[in-house]
Amino acid sequence: MPERAKRIRITVGSVQLEAELRKTKTADQVYAALPVKAALNTWGEEFYFPISGVQDHRETATTQVKVGDIALWGAGQVMAIFFGRTPMSLGADPVPVDRVNIIGKIVGDATQLKLVMDTSTILLEPS
Repeated sequence: MPERAKRIRITVGSVQLEAELRKTKTADQVYAALPVKAALNTWGEEFYFPISGVQDHRETATTQVKVGDIALWGAGQVMAIFFGRTPMSLGADPVPVDRVNIIGKIVGDATQLKLVMDTSTILLEPS
């Protein structure tokens, strides 16, 4: 029987979302580092926050991301969650500041995160 994708719970203020991680070394390291509670930063409609102890294996290094994607930016040991346009967006899709390694995707409506953009912390835990 194939291994089920690892799922995580993301809590920001009153919004709680589930996400499914890809089957990559980087995603496995993120899962192993949970739970993580971190100070939250915003860049347009992107949340980013520090995560330590995770090596970026660059399996999916890209600047092409979609709303709902969860990525690791290895250069800054930072995780990013995209839920709308960023300052570099030309169209509806978010555009990261640099190549990122996509490690997962929010299951459901990632745009709910727009309701909690003034929240200062994020919690990630196994689901």
